[in-house]
Amino acid sequence: MLGATGDIGRATVRVLVERGHQVVCLVRPLAGPGGILSPADSGRVLAGAEVRVGEATDPVSLARDGFRGEPFDVLVSCLASRTGVAAEAWAIDHRAHIDAVAAARAAGVRQMILLSAICVQKPRLAFQHAKRAFEQALIESGLTWSIVRPTAYFKSLSGQVARVQAGKSFLIFGDGSLTACKPISDRDLGTYMADCIADPTRHNRILPIGGPGPAQTPREQGETLFRLTGRAPRFSRVPVGLLGGIAAILGALGHVVPRLAIKAELARIGRYYASDPMLVLDPETGRYNADATPETGADTLAQYHAQLIRGETTLERTEQSVF
Repeated sequence: MLGATGDIGRATVRVLVERGHQVVCLVRPLAGPGGILSPADSGRVLAGAEVRVGEATDPVSLARDGFRGEPFDVLVSCLASRTGVAAEAWAIDHRAHIDAVAAARAAGVRQMILLSAICVQKPRLAFQHAKRAFEQALIESGLTWSIVRPTAYFKSLSGQVARVQAGKSFLIFGDGSLTACKPISDRDLGTYMADCIADPTRHNRILPIGGPGPAQTPREQGETLFRLTGRAPRFSRVPVGLLGGIAAILGALGHVVPRLAIKAELARIGRYYASDPMLVLDPETGRYNADATPETGADTLAQYHAQLIRGETTLERTEQSVF
């Protein structure tokens, strides 16, 4: 298992362990969001699995510290670049996975389950191209494969809960209806990933998946959040073109100051998510189709936001957070 200490990785490991699988996780010496987990910490959050310390981006470490010359049946990867900027995306979303497949084949692995993303349907960003390139390599690898492309995660849609609790407005791009998604919980996605191992209908298939519908726009998410907090809905509009303008300016300055090029890519990522729905894309019409986007599980975004409001869970922000 690669990417085990991330949110989806932990959820997937939990399900696999509960089902009696012998799970081995390769984790970094300092793992998890922000690199705050020591090997002992990783062992605690991945209870029931064997934790081995190494570097997934190092092919020597993959073989030496991960597989250790032992036979394995399945490789599951929830590994992904943290920021999505080009260098990191090609190193992790693509190169590290290419090396992982090579090491896995040497260990007798015949099947791989890959966590990808639904946004790679119409790639325009570096991390999307990197993911698509590895998806194609996996399809051609000779392994039995399942490529899981989830819609938006609960965490990525929860950055404004505290803002609304504090009495502030809910920020939306445009009128708040430009995009839509079927949010999926960590638990439901982890279960779906684990089910791919033994379900032949999910073998050698690209699998877009969302949580229980219907699809939700940002405005609808905001309205639900105001209802949960007992506050009157209040929205502030942000022009979609703002992020495009910021990206263009930072991109130009990035030729002189390299670190600004990274910020430009982050702005481009933000603009993408502000303007493109996270739903299945109909290749014939070029339109996103909520009805064609499969659903799984029972957890809803409203339930998760209610838990955040009651203090029953906490939210960890990521490098790609827009608000």
